Amino acid sequence: MDYFFWLFDQECSVNMIDVDWFFPNAAQHGAYSKMNIIATGNEPERFFIAYCKEQSTAYTHVITHFIALCTPFFKEVKQLTKARIIGVDHNPRPVGGYPLRKKVEKRIKGFLFSRYIDCFVGVSEYTVQELTKDFGPQLSRKTIRIYNGVLIDGIKKHQYRSEQEPLFMVASHLRESKGIQDLIEAVVFLPDTVKAKLKIDVYGDGPYGAVLRKKVQSHKLDAIFCFKGNSPDLKSTYCLYDYMLQPTHMECFSLSILESLAANVPVITTNVGGNEEVIESGKNGFVYTVKDIVALKELLLDLFSGEKRITIDTRSLIEEGFSLELMVKNHFKLLS
Repeated sequence: MDYFFWLFDQECSVNMIDVDWFFPNAAQHGAYSKMNIIATGNEPERFFIAYCKEQSTAYTHVITHFIALCTPFFKEVKQLTKARIIGVDHNPRPVGGYPLRKKVEKRIKGFLFSRYIDCFVGVSEYTVQELTKDFGPQLSRKTIRIYNGVLIDGIKKHQYRSEQEPLFMVASHLRESKGIQDLIEAVVFLPDTVKAKLKIDVYGDGPYGAVLRKKVQSHKLDAIFCFKGNSPDLKSTYCLYDYMLQPTHMECFSLSILESLAANVPVITTNVGGNEEVIESGKNGFVYTVKDIVALKELLLDLFSGEKRITIDTRSLIEEGFSLELMVKNHFKLLS
């Protein structure tokens, strides 16, 4: 989201709109140094309410990202500022849905506090539907979809896709919900002749990393899986591979999928979240049922043997519909 924040701030500046950015820390890298950032610490909602009371700032719009929606916070903000409030939802949902108690709690919160949010933004059609499901049908009249986008400039393009024995990568935060353990289990069931040549590089880190490494070792797959850790230059890395694997259990709308496709690297992923809004199975990637290890194994086998392959240039779809510039343009329209 860094690039989005930078470009959105730039667009506002060009149009003579002042923006105060409330972040936990006053970041200075990249274009953050040019932005008016107010550090909130670890309690951004409480800090913002106190700030509004002390400063009496006449905000016309308040836009929230990565903050729980339909809470008393929004009622307080509306009463203090009278601003138009826009809540952007980036949150994935669990595969089986929320427990009954949480469903009821969300409906109650929607009934009590959705009236104080003037516009809900879902980053995919999936998110739009889930917002109404979470908080009630009253949201449908004021909920819109604005797809996430990526900065295509700087993403190096893959030029030649191997017909057989392709190279695979994973780019993901290492947590259980990303489903990389399913990928490991799928590889276990591949023929030894395939496992002798298969290579999968895993980029990213996280709290589940140690579990995944232990699982790889226990199945004696160390020659296949290489954990690369976090990479500051993934935009130049995607192009080194033929396919990206994303066996995720829950997703909202994945930026790594968009970046991979922008690099002309097709994606193998699950039917969760907004994945199928960008991946057309058999055209620019392959989609399989979440947690279906057998289906993932068969896909790996078919791709590795060349039985299945993607031949189109996957970059054009991202250029046309999922660019960062389009995302900024659509978010800026919310201010008019």
